[in-house]
Amino acid sequence: MTKDYYNVLGVGKKASSDDIKKAFRKLAHKYHPDKGGGDSTKFKEISEAYSILGNEKKRREYDAYGQSFPGGNPEAAGGRQENPFGGFDFSQFQQGFGNGGVDFDLGDIFGDIFGGRGNARRARARGRDISIDVEISFKDAVFGTKRKVLIAKISTCVLCKGSGAKPNTELTSCKTCNGSGQIHEVRNSILGQFTNMRECSTCEGTGKIPKETCPECKGHGVLRKEEEIQISIPNGIDNGEMIRMPQQGEAVKNGTAGDLYIKVHVKPHSVFRREGSNLIMDLPVKFTDAILGTTVPIETIEEKTIEVKIPVMKRAEELLRVRGKGVPSGSSRGDLIIRLEVALPQKLSKKAKQVIEELKSEGL
Repeated sequence: MTKDYYNVLGVGKKASSDDIKKAFRKLAHKYHPDKGGGDSTKFKEISEAYSILGNEKKRREYDAYGQSFPGGNPEAAGGRQENPFGGFDFSQFQQGFGNGGVDFDLGDIFGDIFGGRGNARRARARGRDISIDVEISFKDAVFGTKRKVLIAKISTCVLCKGSGAKPNTELTSCKTCNGSGQIHEVRNSILGQFTNMRECSTCEGTGKIPKETCPECKGHGVLRKEEEIQISIPNGIDNGEMIRMPQQGEAVKNGTAGDLYIKVHVKPHSVFRREGSNLIMDLPVKFTDAILGTTVPIETIEEKTIEVKIPVMKRAEELLRVRGKGVPSGSSRGDLIIRLEVALPQKLSKKAKQVIEELKSEGL
């Protein structure tokens, strides 16, 4: 009876090669005999299906002739000895599989199950990221500043420069991996023996070890210590923004240091607040000044005094713009927005009341 390999993998007949590969990976993870709840019979079945559908030539022949196509069912190919794996043709892989432990590599298909491709090297190690908080003044947030912080972290050893070897010491071949930097492992499974290559943990993949280790870091190449770091805080930074400093996090031997993330907290100002690149301030104006207009001194964010002319106000609340006194942004700078608000007197003298009565009689 012809097997429906598409149904075995749970894909349609128009499935792409990537869809077939993904389906097989998913089912291989689920039914592999070495995993809890695995099913060797089911695993053989999906492996057989993938050996056909995963090969473009065999897939075309299967689509045209069914299971009994040349090169598929052993009996249909001229009376060859029955394949104990139910039609799973391993000829597409290395010859000699199962007859003495010959190296066998299914590449990325079994990568996650058996620890990666046989000859693949481990990705370059990376140290941990670090996150800290820094509080700055409102003025420093506007114009930018520099800060020095003391951080206790794992850093590269200064004496050996991260090598783990005593300075000027000789390097020798690693005895664990015989200088190759890799360990050859063979693992038995229902399908035979699988070969896996992993990085040697003794020499960390370098193939060399020092005759004498560094006395400062004891051969680790890194050690925990306090380190002073200078942070450049850009102008115009907002409260809660993060600054990333690449490779200023924790170090790792034979790898790349992590990053340092600084979360900036800006203290509120007693006078100014920020809206984008503009600074906003409130300025109470006397009733008479609002009617007649005036000139008042104000202190800017730079703590410099400037004279600001307040024109005759037509409403109880108005906005006055002073250009170029806001937050720097590139080659330009925002504005200072002064929110004018008429301040009404809390108490009036007898004379003041008389004056106001006269104004009232004038229709004001």
